Amino acid sequence: MTTTQEAQHAALVEALAIRGLLSPEWRKVWERVPRDAFVPPVVWRQGAERCELVTTATEWRQLVYSDEPVVTQVDDGAIDGPGVATCSNSKPSMVAGMLQLLDVQGGDKVLEIGTGTGHVAALLSERLGDDHVVSVEIDPTLARQARERLAAAGYSPTVVTGDGEQGCRQAAPYNRLISTCAIRHVPYELVRQVRPGGMLVTPLARDFWSGAVVQLAVQDGRASGPIRGGASYMPMRSHRTPDGPPVQATGRATDTGLDPRRLLNLGFAMYAGARLPGVSMIHAEKGGTVEVWLMDQTGSGACCEPDEQAWQFGERDLWREIEKVYAEYEALGSPSSDDFGLTVTARGQEVWLTHPGRVIVSA
Repeated sequence: MTTTQEAQHAALVEALAIRGLLSPEWRKVWERVPRDAFVPPVVWRQGAERCELVTTATEWRQLVYSDEPVVTQVDDGAIDGPGVATCSNSKPSMVAGMLQLLDVQGGDKVLEIGTGTGHVAALLSERLGDDHVVSVEIDPTLARQARERLAAAGYSPTVVTGDGEQGCRQAAPYNRLISTCAIRHVPYELVRQVRPGGMLVTPLARDFWSGAVVQLAVQDGRASGPIRGGASYMPMRSHRTPDGPPVQATGRATDTGLDPRRLLNLGFAMYAGARLPGVSMIHAEKGGTVEVWLMDQTGSGACCEPDEQAWQFGERDLWREIEKVYAEYEALGSPSSDDFGLTVTARGQEVWLTHPGRVIVSA
């Protein structure tokens, strides 16, 4: 790195440390692993409608040394696609926070799901040693490029090309497992590959407005633990949800006393996501106000702005359903996202509130 790049990298690490995201051990690791070594020359920035190509060296450097994700692949590598991000060097603060949750100890063996650029595998290798890190990447091209970047930076963890949903059984068991792609459910096969007393940290993909990170302790054939804040990660390829049909055009006005702005908090997103599977919510801020849209996989939808009637489309009365679910949420005391958790067993998964015995939804 040049002197300027070293200063920019040091400033990024310092910013993460000031926010309390780096223990002394992890700070040393981040100082030794420059992010730019794991970012290719061709990258994109996430735009409002599609990913936008970064066209100058100055913009590239500004993006790489910022606390922002850097998109490194769009459309699974296809040419002239819609510009959907399919691989990135993740937001540094999110990576640092998840590694803190992983709580690695000297001698731990770690499985990473989603090698991507190889940056997280390098951080883990610097902390634990190459022999203690296994990483799985489904895309053969990304896996090859990650191996090359890791080798150039002086690291040689085991990088396996395969479906992360299956883990890497041949190298199991592991003390820790981290997924750097979002999953819609935690495959029990991954739980099986973590030793009793181990930890599994992963983002969860949720249709309803926001995803979240879970920290699951593995014991007695189950993994259970709390939600640890919001997260926005690209889904594992085998966990992608196909687009549903367009929302039906004919709408019906519906009086409502529910201000849509009250729906925009992570605690409610966790509750509504569990209670209304398959329903998604997006919002847009315009002209000093907020508009909220609900959609399902059958073409039903609803929309509402503050101090306005709601409009419903399709067969379902989605706004009435969201009013009912919001009333339930308020009756529970409007819990925060940290009050929710997840338990994974061989029989399925349970979303719970405040403790594993208080199950909201089983699946």
